[in-house]
Amino acid sequence: MKLAAATASLVACTDERSRLGSAVPGDLFGAPSPWHKSVEGMSKSGASDTIIYWLAANGGWGTGTMRIDFSMEVLTADKSTPEQEFIPTDDFYNPDCEHVRFPIPPGGAVEGEEGYACENDGDCHLLVVHGPKKKLFEMWRANIEGDTFYGGCAVTWDLSKEYPVNLRGEGCSSADAGGFPIAPMLFSADEVAKGTIEHAIRFILPNSRIRAGEYVHPATHSTLSTSGGRDAPPYGIRLRLRPDYPLDKLPNDGARVVARALQKYGMLLADAGNIALTAQSDRFTTHKWSEVGIDSYALEALEVTDFEVVDMGEPVPFESNCVLNPP
Repeated sequence: MKLAAATASLVACTDERSRLGSAVPGDLFGAPSPWHKSVEGMSKSGASDTIIYWLAANGGWGTGTMRIDFSMEVLTADKSTPEQEFIPTDDFYNPDCEHVRFPIPPGGAVEGEEGYACENDGDCHLLVVHGPKKKLFEMWRANIEGDTFYGGCAVTWDLSKEYPVNLRGEGCSSADAGGFPIAPMLFSADEVAKGTIEHAIRFILPNSRIRAGEYVHPATHSTLSTSGGRDAPPYGIRLRLRPDYPLDKLPNDGARVVARALQKYGMLLADAGNIALTAQSDRFTTHKWSEVGIDSYALEALEVTDFEVVDMGEPVPFESNCVLNPP
């Protein structure tokens, strides 16, 4: 289906499965945020060439070519959604993580699973937008077995708050290793069908290609697993697709919508893994990825050397010591 036709068919859905995924990533935060910041007209960083060349020489994207992962769900909750206590596991860290009652929308699922049971030993992120509370609940390694809820690192984000440059606090992790919220940097089939993505995109690299011992804002955290050298990209780095990149090299209009977002807002290094870009699953959304011509290989033409580093501040030493900002 052509992108224009997909846009024309955008209608409200009333079934439970659509309601679960009705939150649009770019619309979540009402206040200014780093992921809403346009970097279209910014000069590239003086460190850009060194970092880009290092990454290209050391394997580039985790799978060699740029790929897209579609396993993340963004669920929605309201006043009627049940909330549940969870039992912290070894993946819960003090004081970085929050032991809160977590909303569990009926019929939802964690990342990469059919339901709330983490059966395949993946990251099993659980992302829930609670509209009435204006809160985003995010958890890493969620697992509900029967009536028992086991949880790793859980974090809440105030969707009406303008966070400082170091977000929740210096040295603090979140449900993502870099300390970011996940949901607002995913991109969805509904956004692509609309024809515009108005935020930066989450991207990841293997630990061996992430700079060890440092991060840059807006990230607030790194990990002991990173092992890249001094010229490797640190957590929090923003890569922007070159303004002169020939978009007609991409296979269709849907791919060009994503590429234009990468030119205007860029992508922020948020976690470790192999598949570079993270999209929202279309399980609960109005539009489907097949409608807008996006599959895992839709952006494989984009090479590391097609990007440049922008908006990079001074590196912050990572000391495994979370100092939370006041609420």
